[in-house]
Amino acid sequence: MRILVIEDEPQLARHLTRSLILEGHEAETRSDGETGLRAALEQSPDLVVLDLNLPRLDGFSVLDRLAEEKCSSRVLILTARGEIEHRVRGLKAGADDYLAKPFSMDELMARVEALGRRGITPVATNLLDVADLHLDVRERRVLRAGKSIPLSIREFEVLQVLMEEPGRVFSRTELCKRVWHREHDYDSRTVEIFITRLRKKLDAGFDTPLIHTVRSVGYTIRPPESATHS
Repeated sequence: MRILVIEDEPQLARHLTRSLILEGHEAETRSDGETGLRAALEQSPDLVVLDLNLPRLDGFSVLDRLAEEKCSSRVLILTARGEIEHRVRGLKAGADDYLAKPFSMDELMARVEALGRRGITPVATNLLDVADLHLDVRERRVLRAGKSIPLSIREFEVLQVLMEEPGRVFSRTELCKRVWHREHDYDSRTVEIFITRLRKKLDAGFDTPLIHTVRSVGYTIRPPESATHS
């Protein structure tokens, strides 16, 4: 993968870049948000590793600009341990995953590998449909009522899991394992944030919502005729 590291701590930035290159990735570094944003928009790397506490332009502003410009790069945010509100804010702003400092390089590489996967699990067909919602796995395209819906990599993966088994209720834990590949480091708010993001994109403006919450259990997607109040 082509990876851009935006990190202002020189030693950490060098260590990250060297480790990524040794794993076979192309990696380069920017030390502030302004030059990092410019590089991300010009190069469209596969992945941006983004520290939130940056000089000149903070990580949240970088995320906002990437979203405004519809940048297709996946984003892994770095936060200080205990800064839960920053993690939540970053995910809501469009990040795909997070890692709390301090972290091990093995953990970082696991996150990078997971974000690099183009799919979740093999499916029998590349085309998935629920009511007027259409998902093309190969083209990574989503349409509702013929209207194209742009999704981030993680939003697409959450939706794919739900659409592979319409009507099945997925717990937050299972969604976290299937999409983020986490067995123990699990935060229900991460799943809730991505479900909220999907609802805003897929259900807003339509008379019939397709994504439903089953209280105390989890989430499901189902066509209107089989939906019940939840």
